[in-house]
Amino acid sequence: MKSAPFDYVRARSLTEVFDLLEQKESDMRILAGGQSLLATLALRLSEPSVLVDIGGLEKLRFIEERGEAIHIGALTRHCELERSPLVAARLPLIAQAIPHVAHPAIRNRGTIGGSLSLADPAAELPACMLALDATIVLASRTGERRVPAEEFFQGLYQTDIKPGELLVRVEITPYDAAWRFHFAEFSRRRGDYAMVGLAAAGRGPGRGRLEQVRLVFLGCGDRPVRARAAEVVGSRLPSEQREARYSALRNALEKELVPQSDPHAGSQTRMHLAAVLADRALGVLAD
Repeated sequence: MKSAPFDYVRARSLTEVFDLLEQKESDMRILAGGQSLLATLALRLSEPSVLVDIGGLEKLRFIEERGEAIHIGALTRHCELERSPLVAARLPLIAQAIPHVAHPAIRNRGTIGGSLSLADPAAELPACMLALDATIVLASRTGERRVPAEEFFQGLYQTDIKPGELLVRVEITPYDAAWRFHFAEFSRRRGDYAMVGLAAAGRGPGRGRLEQVRLVFLGCGDRPVRARAAEVVGSRLPSEQREARYSALRNALEKELVPQSDPHAGSQTRMHLAAVLADRALGVLAD
């Protein structure tokens, strides 16, 4: 199938993007890496009248440490995150998650801004942003607006991006050295969409015990979901109580996650996998 006809504009500056956002039809779409958008165009799941290509805006492609935070430009590609020594050293959760994003050909073109703006509930990076308390920076002609990740993702493919705004960067303040991180997911084949995934962080004395835990699931609702009740279980039950911990995690997750059934797995299978991932992550983080 081919895409429906549309006008194409290659933006040369942010000012030009803001002009287009204000003047063009409401069904205008922004093209960054295009790894999700082009597929939806080909299937006619998306039929914009205008496609604005921002891929040439090099000022939106960077990974920098500024003060206490790591700043990542919206056009930074997944492969650049994967190769960055700064990300590996300061944001290990992202470094662990990126290899799970599709395949190398996709990571060579896909961008962090495109992934977050799409807000696919099965995507890895939105879950990482929530687990790391990232700040999403949105720009418009009038200035910038900073949105916590917990408020940015609002539903199935829905975000807090307002008309006239563009996601321009992400700001993440790294956790202190006492924190450990773990990312894992279940998929039928490496690179396929995850049936269930987990971005986890933990802090504690070790020896099977944790004082603080953050568990953020992907593929278990209409957005990345932080499982706060399961976090309490994880901080209370040590590793040696493995059977009791799995049971308590499963009970907690039943109240927090809403996994859907599809041809790949039923909702109860996904719930079991979520509890398994949480139990394994707690073991890794408390080791």
